[in-house]
Order: sequence, then C-alpha cells, then structure tokens
Amino acid sequence: MRNHKILVIEDEESIASFIQLELNHEGYIVDTAFDGIESLNKCKQNIYDLIVLDIMLPGINGIEVCRRIRDFSDIPIIMLTAKDDISDKVMGLDMGADDYMTKPFIIDELLARIRANLRRKNDYKFKNILRARDLTMNLEKHEVIRDGKYIELRKKEYDLLEYLLKNKGIVINRDQILENVWGYEYFGDANVVDVNIRYLRSKIDDYFEDKLIYTVRGVGYTIRENSNEE
Repeated sequence: MRNHKILVIEDEESIASFIQLELNHEGYIVDTAFDGIESLNKCKQNIYDLIVLDIMLPGINGIEVCRRIRDFSDIPIIMLTAKDDISDKVMGLDMGADDYMTKPFIIDELLARIRANLRRKNDYKFKNILRARDLTMNLEKHEVIRDGKYIELRKKEYDLLEYLLKNKGIVINRDQILENVWGYEYFGDANVVDVNIRYLRSKIDDYFEDKLIYTVRGVGYTIRENSNEE
C-alpha cells in the first residue's frame, strides 16, 4: 500500500519540524506550510491524504483555511489550537474539520488520531471521491469542482470524465471508451468520443493553465496526475 501524504500547516517551524520528523518516522510522506496562503496553494497543487492544521496562522487563520479547503476538497483535517477554548473547537468543526487537538499535545495521541482519520477515509468517506490534481469529482453528490469552481457537465461528459479518472494514468482507446461510456449496444459514429473529449476539455481544461486530459496520438486519451509525465 502506498505511503500516505500529509500536509502539516503550522507557523512555528520548530513544532512543524517536530511533527514532520515523527510522521516521517512512522512512514508518512510529509509536506509543510507556514501560513494560510502557502497552505491553500499547496492544497490546490498537490494531493494529500490528511491535513494537520494549526488555527493560529499569520495572514489567513486556520479556521478560514479550513473553510476554503472545504470549497474544493473533503480531505480529513485535524485542527490544532493553542487555546483550550470550546469556541475555537466548535468553529473549527463547523467549518468542516474532522477532529481537533489542544496544544501542548502528546505526539502518540496525534499519531493515533491521524491513523483513525485515515482509516475512516479509507473505509467509506473517500470511496465516492475521484481526484486529479486540483479537480475533484464527488460521485455521491454528482458534482465536479476544479480549483474551487463548480463545473457543470452534461451526462455523457460526466460519464466520460468519471471513466478517465477511474483509469487515471492509463491510456484508453476509443473502443474502450465507447464500450464503457456509451455501452455495448452503441453503433453510432466513433467520432462521438473525440467530440465529447473536446466538449469536456472546454470545461475542465481550457480555462486552466494546467491541463488534465492528454491525447496519445494513434492510441487514445488519458488523464495524468502530473503535467510533466511522459
């Protein structure tokens, strides 16, 4: 099983380094951010499995960071607060945090809470979430969000995107797309795939510098996790 990737958002570098060291020791891949703007940019540019988020941050505080992350992601968030203040905890949970801890904390408890939230994520929460970079498809809510913006898709565009996301990184040819999106009984023009790819690109790629859908000439189409993949 792949290592989980965690983003630690904490403005006190000594605390961030301590958490990173302990998480690395447990086998996690760890990224750090030290303010609200940096953390939001990293959340949009990378895919994480869990976020450890301090409330007291310079610029944009942790409560607002949590609220903005919830505009485009359901990633588990554990909030850290230096104050044993029930209002901070309530506000954090209302903004979408999944869990909280009060500083100073025992690292073993934080590790246990991280494991518990990752288990819940793996068990049920993310079964209906498909992702590629800053694009999220929520199958349960039937919605697509990219870079915090809701994207309206027609049914076939939605089905096509779902199929490409479920096979992310794999080049899918036109026959496979026709069979799995339009069905075995479809006998129309195979160009319908190219037409709908073009429609889909106009909605999820054309207004964004970072493209998701790639054409492999003579083979088919694929969604790549990294724009520099060959």
